[in-house]
Amino acid sequence: MPHLVILYTANLDRDTNMTALCRALADTLLQLRDDDGQPVFPTGGTRVLAYPAPHYAVADDGTAGKAAGGDGDYAFVYLNLRMGAGRSDAIKQRAGNDLLTRAKAHFEPIFHKKHLGITLQVDEGAQAFDGKHSNLHPLFMK
Repeated sequence: MPHLVILYTANLDRDTNMTALCRALADTLLQLRDDDGQPVFPTGGTRVLAYPAPHYAVADDGTAGKAAGGDGDYAFVYLNLRMGAGRSDAIKQRAGNDLLTRAKAHFEPIFHKKHLGITLQVDEGAQAFDGKHSNLHPLFMK
């Protein structure tokens, strides 16, 4: 871990490069350091996945959006960072702030063309079950 899952309205696909956002957010996670200068997250466990929602209703009751001056083609991005337990509150806050800053920068050009909401949540938890099978981690062991 960490796993960052992005759910977004598919109307954003015509306005931005979501693969570039995934790369930028993965880099943000990998650049995060603790107070001792050590990486917070392992390269082999870092995943950023984006899923478009082809069907959605965002801030629209069918009439109010256009009446209020909107175009009714609203967009939304939900980012959920999930990490295992054990990191400090300061690290969790820094991770959230850094990711939100990067996401806002990515979507800044769209804010001038489209109504868009962004939500980022950071979840930490003790798993009831945490099964893994991977040969990725050894690729990044030094």
